[in-house]
Order: sequence, then structure tokens, then C-alpha cells
Amino acid sequence: MDETEFWELIDATRQGADGDPEDQADLLVERLLGLDPDLVLDFARHFEARYNRACTWDVWGAAWVLLGGASDDAFDYFRCWLIGQGREVYEGAVHESDSLAELLDDFDEELDGDGEELGYAADEAYEQLTGTVAPDLGIAPAPAEPRGAPIDLEDDRAVAARFPRLWERFGRD
Repeated sequence: MDETEFWELIDATRQGADGDPEDQADLLVERLLGLDPDLVLDFARHFEARYNRACTWDVWGAAWVLLGGASDDAFDYFRCWLIGQGREVYEGAVHESDSLAELLDDFDEELDGDGEELGYAADEAYEQLTGTVAPDLGIAPAPAEPRGAPIDLEDDRAVAARFPRLWERFGRD
């Protein structure tokens, strides 16, 4: 599976789920079950590589603004959700997280921002196809600490200064 096929699966399942991350995860598992187990592992590698790449202070800051705060786990689930939004939104967020202010049409804290199930879709499909747990993917793990310039996420002024467009559109009053 190449990168284009990866993003096509993400886009098709997002559209089929009308943007609901839980429904998207279910659809993704269904689609992956139609593939050879090796292709499911390829999908998992693409997903994990993007998940790890999004482990930055800027992406965490964007999650913080959008979610009104983001614990370690919430940041993990946000990165899965971000991948689920498709290539344009994902790449925009990774390159300039503040651009999410323009890339997102809307953001509903009750529905958006938590793609935990998306992170398990490939593992679930692989296990259903083979009856075994997916092997190690052979890619480097996420960094222990986010990459980039750290930010005190508890400091509203610092967050607003670093993400002015996101803060203006989605920040606390």
C-alpha cells in the first residue's frame, strides 16, 4: 500500500461516516478486512508514521485550544483524529498548526478531536484476519517528548500568542 492508497482509505471512510470518528473507525476496519494481512500492516505503518510525526508541541497546542485542554491521552487520541481528517488537514496541522483555524469548517468538542478507535483499526482488522496480534511494525516509536519548541499550555497568553487564529476562533473567552 502506498501513501495515496492510505489517504484514499482515510478519505473514503471519513466521508462514509459523515465525520464521526467512531463510525469512521468501524468503516475502516470493514475496509481493511477486505485486504491481504500484509496490506493491513502497510496501512498500520503509514498510520503510525503519521501519528509519530504529529508528536509536536505545536500540534499539542492546537489540540489544547480546540479541546479546551488536552491531557497526554487526549493528545494521543487527537493525533489519531487528525489523521482521520485526511491529508490536507493533517499536513496543514503538522506544518503550521495554527492553520487548523482555516482548515476546519467546524469543531464540536463532543464529536471531534478524539480518534482513539482509529488508532486501533489496523490492529483489530489484522487480528480478525489472522487470529494473531499484529507483529512489530519495524518503525521508530513516537518520541518520548513532543518535538519543537515547548510551550506552557496552562499559560493562556502564551497559547494565544502562539496560535492566534485558533485562539481567536476556538479559544476561551
